[in-house]
Amino acid sequence: MARREGVDAYPARWRRSAHRARIALRRSGVDYFRGDGSDWIALVGLLLTVPAIAGAGLVNPVWCSPAALALPVVAGGLLLRPASLLGLYAAAATALIVESIALGPYTEGPARVTPGIVLVVAACGFFGLVLAQFRARVGVPWRRGGTMLFDLRERIRVQSALPRLPEGWHCEMALRPAGGQSFSGDFVVAARTSGGRTLEAVLTDVSGKGMDAGSRALLLSGAFGGLLGSLPPHGFLPAANGYLLRQDWDEGFATSIHLVLDLESGDYELLSAGHPPALQLHAGSGQWEEKAAEGPLLGVYDGAQFDAVKGSLAPGDVLMLFTDGLVEASDRDMAEGIDRLTGEADRYVATGFEGAAWHLIEACAKDVNDDRALLLLSRRA
Repeated sequence: MARREGVDAYPARWRRSAHRARIALRRSGVDYFRGDGSDWIALVGLLLTVPAIAGAGLVNPVWCSPAALALPVVAGGLLLRPASLLGLYAAAATALIVESIALGPYTEGPARVTPGIVLVVAACGFFGLVLAQFRARVGVPWRRGGTMLFDLRERIRVQSALPRLPEGWHCEMALRPAGGQSFSGDFVVAARTSGGRTLEAVLTDVSGKGMDAGSRALLLSGAFGGLLGSLPPHGFLPAANGYLLRQDWDEGFATSIHLVLDLESGDYELLSAGHPPALQLHAGSGQWEEKAAEGPLLGVYDGAQFDAVKGSLAPGDVLMLFTDGLVEASDRDMAEGIDRLTGEADRYVATGFEGAAWHLIEACAKDVNDDRALLLLSRRA
């Protein structure tokens, strides 16, 4: 009887062992992709370079200075977790001690371990440890940090893509972040609604600029893209305002302008939340007209009202939506910036406005340290 129980218990123990092994393998796989336990290959490689550098330094210290131990230390700061980094530092310190003993006192000649070399290696190790602790605190895997930032940038770009318009219409958008960065607090979301007859486009300027506003811009662009077309046009800005209030950010306000355009008749409505006015070029008169709708900033108080202004685009007309970084600067006010923008835009009346958005930003606000965005819509004659 006891023998039979032992036979029956053996498969059960085997299944439990297999289950534990499977769970351990799954956890190790998760750790690998998260970057929590996947630095052993880099650690082993760097640990092997330490004695190699030390050995070369003992053979020929003139060509392989003891200061070369700073190289694996710097690489470890970029690749390893803090716990693994301490092991590498211990190996580098041991190598320096061995070289110092083998080569003799630094006062007896060149190519020896001097206090300056020790300070250089220690400084590299300190800054590497700071970088590793920062990555560990924010949870960015050591292999995927740059890839993640690239992916975030591409998501913002894709979400800002404009829909294809019917024949007779042209629409383009240009965006230039502050300081030449890849992330911006300005973004556009657009969609064709009402069976494709209506174009809805929202240009938003999040408080802050560049990297500081990029994460909030990414979050808001996704939320606004979900709201656009899911609500009646007059319900979009109140819903966006409520969304910002629920985030409870310390610096959570934004300006926004919402265009609702009938692609068949050319009639449109503009609703604004503290945003600069739009500009319309009337082809018949050649004059620019400001289209300023009334409304408070998004995320300031609940129950805000947004009043629309109406207009119509005739063949040959142009409509420009832009953020304040394009027309405001420390040395000029908005009125002067708008005059400069319309003056530059007049140069494209005869040749057409295709490709003009980027050139207008370059001409009007090339060196402004702020995010700049321009949405240009024209109806061909």
